[in-house]
Amino acid sequence: MARELRTEILIEAPPERVWEVLTDWEEMPKWNPFITEISGELEAGEKIRVHLKPPEGRGMTFKPRLVKVDHGREIRWLGHLGVPGLFDGEHIFEIDELPHGQTRFVQREEFKGVLSGLILRSIGDDTRNGFAEMNEALKERAEALA
Repeated sequence: MARELRTEILIEAPPERVWEVLTDWEEMPKWNPFITEISGELEAGEKIRVHLKPPEGRGMTFKPRLVKVDHGREIRWLGHLGVPGLFDGEHIFEIDELPHGQTRFVQREEFKGVLSGLILRSIGDDTRNGFAEMNEALKERAEALA
């Protein structure tokens, strides 16, 4: 059974600006309190390196594979804890254009695997809080540059 954590935020900037901020991985550590490092090629099929630091949790580094990159609209990566099928997470960023130069940014993760329920009970709140902090920081940065 899949479980999902989901957050979204309205940003007063066009989607192109939000995408630009989100995908400037060299600048990300300067503004992002949740994803403090990300590196690799932004292309589907590529492995990337991501370091997460939830607000009240411990930081962790992992190497997921990008499963979808729809430039200007969506990024998805899939990571596994150990062996695939134990605890798998597909992280998703969605950028939706709204009227009047606004953008809806959705950050979510779909968790699957035999350990997903157990692990999410211990990290779910911290992870959701990390999503929300990142969303606010992305909003602030994109709006400042718009």
